[in-house]
Amino acid sequence: MSKALELVQPFVESAAVRGIFALPRPLRRLIAGSPVRLDGQELALDAQLLLKLQRLSGQDRLSASSPELAREGMRRSTKLLGRTPLPGVVVAERRIPTPDGPLAARVYRPRELTEPGELMVFFHGGGWVIGDLDTHDDLCRFLALHTGIRVLSVDYRLAPEHPFPAAFDDCLAAYRYAVDNARELGTEPGLVSVGGDSAGGNLAASVALHATRAGLPRPNLQFLLYPAVDATTRRRSRELFGNGLLLTEEDVNWFADRYLPDVDQRADPRVSVLLADDHSGLPPAYVVTAGFDPLRDEGEAYAQRLAEAGVPVVSRRFPDLVHGFANLRAIGGRFQEALFEMVGTLRASLALHRTPTSDEDTVPG
Repeated sequence: MSKALELVQPFVESAAVRGIFALPRPLRRLIAGSPVRLDGQELALDAQLLLKLQRLSGQDRLSASSPELAREGMRRSTKLLGRTPLPGVVVAERRIPTPDGPLAARVYRPRELTEPGELMVFFHGGGWVIGDLDTHDDLCRFLALHTGIRVLSVDYRLAPEHPFPAAFDDCLAAYRYAVDNARELGTEPGLVSVGGDSAGGNLAASVALHATRAGLPRPNLQFLLYPAVDATTRRRSRELFGNGLLLTEEDVNWFADRYLPDVDQRADPRVSVLLADDHSGLPPAYVVTAGFDPLRDEGEAYAQRLAEAGVPVVSRRFPDLVHGFANLRAIGGRFQEALFEMVGTLRASLALHRTPTSDEDTVPG
């Protein structure tokens, strides 16, 4: 009986969450409490309500007493959202060979997309410690379907079992694989972009920097969703938003201690890409930040640094949202609204900065 209850419980909890978010706005406001205002911003009601429910359930942080428990917590939170896989997306499992062993990966393609086109190599978030292909399956499906591109999601090695630079090495190898096998993946070397959220945004930015400096084909675009780009400095946003807003100061330190146990390595540009000596010539960037996010200021500092180096940048802050909002699409409301705006800008950015290829006339735009 206990096993049956364990199987049923996530479905019951998921239904309860969906029911609460379906309530009329006055009732949702009553449950969430008075509006939260910080730094001239007001937290979206949907975000505040979610945070309230998390506090009531005792699941109000991403870190845990062990990496295994933290990973299970993220997987459980994913199930609680009750996601039904988005229709219209074809998904194929793949193995990426690397010098350190094969990596699991998935290719997402809109069903109607049969001609060659853009491909984004996507690196999931989770502080380099948690997260996997399944926790970011919904986001990758959404990006593929509504941006109209192929997405290659990479299951890189996690810390603390594999500390820095393991994740970076895996992600660079995955990018090389995508470029070397571009035609087989339905794309061209000049149509390969990189992207990721949080720690995945860190990895995408680091891969873009290294690929450019190493003489590899430069990514077409870097899509950085609330990225971590400086492991050496505690900025003002960490003081303002480091408690009770999904990603906490304690979480940030917990993740860093596991991925970067050697403090001297934290200034390495393969992790603190903001500290690189030269940002000129890097791929165009679309940098997304959230107003109530401890990582907000470093992400925006990176966008500014790129712009100062002459790199084309679109920087967009969603002032009423929290870190991790892209994984909350299934709740709908403000989260889904933000994602639709995001993919619209991403689609335009990819089209604007598309790298010409030698046989341009054979590859649809």
